Amino acid sequence: MPAYDDPHGTGLADPYAEAGGEVPGGVRGVDLGAYCLMLGDDALVMSHRLQEWVTRAPELEEEVALANIALDLLGQARPLLSRAGAVDGSGRDEDTLAFGRGPGEFRNVRLAEAPNGDFAHAMARLLLFVTWRLALLGRLTGSRDPALAAVAAKGVKEMAYHREYAAGWVVRLGDGTAYSRERVIEGLAAVWPSTAELFAPSPVELRLAAAGVAADPASLRPDVETVLTGVLTAATVPVPAPPPPCLAPAGREGVHTPALTDLLIEMQSVARAHPGATW
Repeated sequence: MPAYDDPHGTGLADPYAEAGGEVPGGVRGVDLGAYCLMLGDDALVMSHRLQEWVTRAPELEEEVALANIALDLLGQARPLLSRAGAVDGSGRDEDTLAFGRGPGEFRNVRLAEAPNGDFAHAMARLLLFVTWRLALLGRLTGSRDPALAAVAAKGVKEMAYHREYAAGWVVRLGDGTAYSRERVIEGLAAVWPSTAELFAPSPVELRLAAAGVAADPASLRPDVETVLTGVLTAATVPVPAPPPPCLAPAGREGVHTPALTDLLIEMQSVARAHPGATW
């Protein structure tokens, strides 16, 4: 694992150094590992979806921007997966967790795994994802777990830029031509039902929130909805009606769409073709 060089001079704690640290008192390692896996999988899967835009974005500038956002998310995923394997008793490293699990073992929200549509769809999905993740990481900067707090402190700076980027495009498309407005409205309609899952807490999240380690997803809803309403109003796009509550098991329980299977086939192909290889 490479050393953490803090390229932006933030002075933040090294998330990698905290990966094998002690579990906060009163917290089960298996719970903390499961939570880190959730957050790491969210970032890893969304990163891969954004990487798929390389060579496909409408302009070179957007291709570079999406690649950089993908790299930031990958940078969040790595220490989170390392922390998960270090505290859950399995001893698995980040590569094993990224490339050695099947779809049913992933714990990402399904918003991240949905296939890419057109560029307007991508911006609508990115806006929802990063607005939610920025609110989440903002809460986790005060986590009792030092690894989570370190990842969150660095991540909020990245997510703030990502949200600004996605919001700018949604406004530009929504308040642009009739066709661009139509595309962004259809993109929002496709991804909006997934927002219900973002605020549905799992038992692990509730236990860790009570222990001061995690954030209760339900508590994020007001902040997220306020930001989304503001962006969509500026874009002259109707705010979709709230989706029905997420009652059935979803991504946090390992229940995914077929899209995740296809994504993992591609993402894990080299690692599975050359097991045990080092790079």
